[in-house]
Amino acid sequence: MNSRLAIIVIEYKNMDKKEFEKLLIEEVKSYKALLETKNNDWIVKGFIDVNKNIYTITNDTKVVSKIIEIILIPKLDAFAKRNGLTLELPSAQNFYPDLTFKDKDGNLFAVDFKSSYYGEDRKVNGLTLGSYWGYFRNRRVKKNTDYPYGDYKCHLVLGMLYKQSVVEENEKDVYGIDELDVIKSVIEQFIFFVQPKWKIACDRPGSGNTRNIGGIVDIDKLVSGEGTFSKLGEDVFDHYWMNFYNAADATKAGIDNPHYNNLKTYQEYLEKEHMILIELKK
Repeated sequence: MNSRLAIIVIEYKNMDKKEFEKLLIEEVKSYKALLETKNNDWIVKGFIDVNKNIYTITNDTKVVSKIIEIILIPKLDAFAKRNGLTLELPSAQNFYPDLTFKDKDGNLFAVDFKSSYYGEDRKVNGLTLGSYWGYFRNRRVKKNTDYPYGDYKCHLVLGMLYKQSVVEENEKDVYGIDELDVIKSVIEQFIFFVQPKWKIACDRPGSGNTRNIGGIVDIDKLVSGEGTFSKLGEDVFDHYWMNFYNAADATKAGIDNPHYNNLKTYQEYLEKEHMILIELKK
């Protein structure tokens, strides 16, 4: 009796940004169930040591977001492998982006984790979308990045929103492994979304006088990608933020005052520039 060995070869085609975004959106749909109990509480209760003591955690946003990322990275690595991609993590802590996906032809897709908590009004406490300086402007060089910003096919945000639970101060308490049920989770009711960065950006910096792009704060608009530039297009978003100056940087650049500070004054600035162009063409 002859036996035959069947060899199945899976060929992955060159991936474009729309296809990658669609695949990631589908993948992220399962993350809410992954991170929540049946009561919509976070599955994480605290840290455990070798003696099986559990230390509860704070709801500090930096701590919470980092733990969520640690849980999700293996899932995203499996997602990459299923779709003929490789997942690369940044070589340094402050490098952009959080995740680099690469296909077999070397095409790159950037994904950045962004997290925030929200209230009963369905507004997030704030969302910053990365720097508008450095790598964002110098897109052909490696500046706090492992690849130039311009080498990526797209720049997506994996948004992780949650409510902060009402819990009594229990950081002084230590629990046993058999007391998991009595530990109240510090966050609950996750909302996940995937959107291109430019679609959820607003026209103001993210915080104070920093060089961060601000994001919109309405949850429904975040989920549906209805930011300030969503109807204007990515080119307008890029031009706006690549030429944006805060007051301190405007002074350093010798232009005294920023050319604009919101979409209305940006339009006025462009109209003045257009009039100068008309005069030059006379």
